[in-house]
Amino acid sequence: MELQGKRIVLGVSGGIAAYKAAELLRLLTKEGATVQVVMSEAATHFVTPVTFQALSGQPVFTDQWDARMANNMAHIDLSRHADAILVAPASADFLAKVAHGFADDLLSTLVLARDVPLLVAPAMNRQMWENPATRRNVATLVGDGIPLIGPASGEQACGENGPGRMLEAAEILDELIAHFQPKCLAGHKVLLTAGPTFEAIDPVRGITNLSSGKMGYAIARAAREAGAQVTLVSGPVALPCPAGVQRVSVSSALQMHRAVLEQIAGQAVFIAVAAVADYRPAQPFEQKIKKTAQAGAPTIELMLNPDILGDVAALPQPPLCVGFAAESENLAAYAEEKRRRKRIPLIVGNLIADGFGGDRNTLRLFDDDGEHVLTPDTKIRLARQIVARIATLLEKRR
Repeated sequence: MELQGKRIVLGVSGGIAAYKAAELLRLLTKEGATVQVVMSEAATHFVTPVTFQALSGQPVFTDQWDARMANNMAHIDLSRHADAILVAPASADFLAKVAHGFADDLLSTLVLARDVPLLVAPAMNRQMWENPATRRNVATLVGDGIPLIGPASGEQACGENGPGRMLEAAEILDELIAHFQPKCLAGHKVLLTAGPTFEAIDPVRGITNLSSGKMGYAIARAAREAGAQVTLVSGPVALPCPAGVQRVSVSSALQMHRAVLEQIAGQAVFIAVAAVADYRPAQPFEQKIKKTAQAGAPTIELMLNPDILGDVAALPQPPLCVGFAAESENLAAYAEEKRRRKRIPLIVGNLIADGFGGDRNTLRLFDDDGEHVLTPDTKIRLARQIVARIATLLEKRR
């Protein structure tokens, strides 16, 4: 569980998006967090405190004069043992209060009196979000170091469409989890590849592989969690891009090669996770190949694809390069040989039978210090360990 042992104060301000806070609360507790809900008076007009009490197993606080606290100081005591305060939804009124230090109810007073991080997930009508007053308040909050989670753009309860829609509960959860990750790559730029490539034989057929892209996308997410500016060059996969990551979509190995070289300047790290096809048809057919008994099977001449990792590693001043080796046998020998041949500091190896395309994996890291066996785990947790190792190698480079 990603938030095991964490204590979160979930603030709910007034807005129709308050119904999403109930789902967010459920996800927070599912990830192991202990959650204390504090609602503004306006929020209780959208969802009752009983709902949040049932989901959290904790009494809900709405009134700054609530006498249930022995010292009658709920605005002080509720946040003192918390790891973070998350306000979702954060209305335009609430953002204004925080930006200007107002404290006229329990939630705004608690936020003003906090000594823990505050994160806010804005939710409001598009005109309210785009209003110059709100833009000034948002700029103040950002300047004060308060992270804004969202908002998204889309269909709104008022029937209009545009920016101001609160992110979905799962997206907010991911951002809160990211908040607690060590920022070991802060200030660095990371470029990585993920997924398979598709090498066209004709307009409908091609050479590809079973790579799901899950490991590459997990590393992109982990690098962004660690504070890096992340660009992901992705082959064709059915995965959403991790929040805060810039994705460049490609299909073939040649397209991936070109995109990487276009993006490589200024990158501190290059991670080649993609399962790039070794070969491509020398002359793809312009029209769909028709199957006929008389003609028999067509002959397809193949040619080598460029070595993306090798070309990056051979640059005059290459970034720290990380490779991947998925093998069916002799993993240690093949991975280490590949690392030395390409002259890269780190390679991540796995046996195909241990999790190719799945949600869990078994990985081994190979670098100048030898072999490091990682305990089998989910791909995101393994990705965070890989990112931590990369950060260590970057520090050694200095």
